[in-house]
Amino acid sequence: MSAAPATVLVLPGWQDSGPAHWQSQWQAAHPDWKRVQQRDWMSPRRAEWIATLDALAQATQGPLVLLAHSLGCIAVAHWAAARPAAATRVRHALLVAPPDVERADLPAALADFAPAPSAALPFPATLAASHDDPYCGFERARALADAWACALWDVGPAGHINVQAGYGPWPQGLARFQRMCVG
Repeated sequence: MSAAPATVLVLPGWQDSGPAHWQSQWQAAHPDWKRVQQRDWMSPRRAEWIATLDALAQATQGPLVLLAHSLGCIAVAHWAAARPAAATRVRHALLVAPPDVERADLPAALADFAPAPSAALPFPATLAASHDDPYCGFERARALADAWACALWDVGPAGHINVQAGYGPWPQGLARFQRMCVG
């Protein structure tokens, strides 16, 4: 007997992921995936973002796979720390380009997410990091992966792995995501 299929929850970061962003393109191609729709993308509040993720997770039957970008990665880590029982339904998470929410030049709008959780995630996860991400140095990303007990995917020089860095459709990312998380 095969395992039940997982529902993919898409977690954009600060300011949301626009239509050209790989998250939005992947979701458009997979209409059964569910986007964690935050009330306020511009002035995020940790408790609210965690509650929104938790509400969608609770309303979704069966196993989950999380697909997070940027601040969505930090929200996932906070949710897992706050709701460990709910997080046990997660089969895998792909955490792409988490920001360093503890850096000195952090935008004030993101301060509520600091500090980043330092406990291991209660589910398998892969953290994709770039060598030239303007929002998180590679060594800091490696430290987050180590703290969260994630596999580290070294994407090379890829900026913030977003549209501005040339990552619209990102077919290599989708193929890897499907192999590690859905397949």
